[in-house]
Amino acid sequence: MSAGLLRIGTRASALALWQANTVADLIRAQPGAPAVELVHIKTEGDLRTDIPLWAAGGRAFFTREIDRAQLAGEVDIAVHSLKDLSTLVAEGLELAAVLEREDPRDALISRQGATLRELPPGARVGTSSLRRRAFLLRARPDLELLELRGNVPTRLERLEQGKYDAIVLATAGLKRLGLAAHIAAHLDAQVMPPAVSQGAIGVCARAGDAAALQWLRALEHPATRLAVTAERALLRRLEGGCQVPLGALATLERQQLRLQASVCALDGTDSLDGRDQAPLGADPRAAAAALGVRVAEELLARGAAGIIAQQRTPLTPELP
Repeated sequence: MSAGLLRIGTRASALALWQANTVADLIRAQPGAPAVELVHIKTEGDLRTDIPLWAAGGRAFFTREIDRAQLAGEVDIAVHSLKDLSTLVAEGLELAAVLEREDPRDALISRQGATLRELPPGARVGTSSLRRRAFLLRARPDLELLELRGNVPTRLERLEQGKYDAIVLATAGLKRLGLAAHIAAHLDAQVMPPAVSQGAIGVCARAGDAAALQWLRALEHPATRLAVTAERALLRRLEGGCQVPLGALATLERQQLRLQASVCALDGTDSLDGRDQAPLGADPRAAAAALGVRVAEELLARGAAGIIAQQRTPLTPELP
């Protein structure tokens, strides 16, 4: 951190900038806060719009270049959609703060306002997420699933142009951009389990960088941190280097952390659901991580590895 200036690394999409500006405002509101500057960084995910997300190689598709800028001292902190961040944070960096989660559910946006059940047979639905593809086919095997890339406004525009009958996006991104009025229906987490950490914002800093870390403590939302800790531990145990059609959601109720998770074959014909809960105890984060591993082990014991092995596609994060 340079004298009196905290530099925030971020992608330049409308949603990424909303998230980065939100973090900047929270920092500026603290007594004695430094000046804050946003630094726009293009990532591989921004540049490679010619391929489906599931066909892109490597893990940190939307974060690698930002990680490099942090480690090189070009920016001090980075703001991410937490679902984009690898479950193993780059060496030398730490997930310093997790902001309060927005609605984690997926949303269906349709040209005629139809819900998932009301879409006509063979309706064309746009998404580039393997998770969404798998669970959509589990619910509606008749749907025609088409690739859809681009930022949120671009995706909405393509829907309006008639290229799709419906598209699926994250509720959180739509709400943050003031576009929630487009939502035809929220998809229940039992039907469409959300992506791990969906709706949460993560802030990374260099490990041990006290000058930057001191401004991030006030941003931490403990309940969200525990929920995403369980979900990320589950994903880390299951992913095995591949993109996994996995949905998971943890919730905290009265000092009990509950976790539900589902793994689904890409054609929707085979799926497994698992759930468990745990008291937080003296070390809540350790309890949350252990819960995630325990649910993952349950799914593996019941055959999740066989479902996951059916695809073996490179792991990439999801767009909103």
